[in-house]
Amino acid sequence: MEMKKFTRLSLLLALCIVLNIIESVIPLFNGYIPGLKLGLANIVILFILYCYSFKDALYVSLLRVVIVGITRTGLFSVAFFFSLGGAFLSIIMMSLFKKLTNLSVIGVSIIGSISHSIGQIIMAIILIKSNLMVMYLPWLLMFSIPTGIITGKIALKMLENFKELNEVGVSLY
Repeated sequence: MEMKKFTRLSLLLALCIVLNIIESVIPLFNGYIPGLKLGLANIVILFILYCYSFKDALYVSLLRVVIVGITRTGLFSVAFFFSLGGAFLSIIMMSLFKKLTNLSVIGVSIIGSISHSIGQIIMAIILIKSNLMVMYLPWLLMFSIPTGIITGKIALKMLENFKELNEVGVSLY
């Protein structure tokens, strides 16, 4: 990987981490639904998926989970594995839907948000060893669509601004 690309992806990773930390102190609905977040880091992951590659987006997404795990939630904690399951399924599904459908960036973002919730529930079922965790899924899914729309709209705006920069000769590659 060339040094410019490595540096840019490193900066995008740092942005993901900062966004993750910021949203962790914003309690949605006063914490009545544990783990419910806006998914701000997904804005950057979508940007990487569309401007770089699936592999780059996967690396940044998984590195974000590991670094946040080390610095905030505890590496190999329950929260770490919930985040890992959500991030992994989310990036896989966003990549597949981007590649195989005509969904917009916002549509792909919604898929990512829904997949993240499903990934968290799968990890919860595995870790807690109870299928009852699936009862939590409708609550997460109810918020996945609006949060996916919000992050998708922001990612779309980022991509449009990126395209405008490229048109005037500023390259981020």
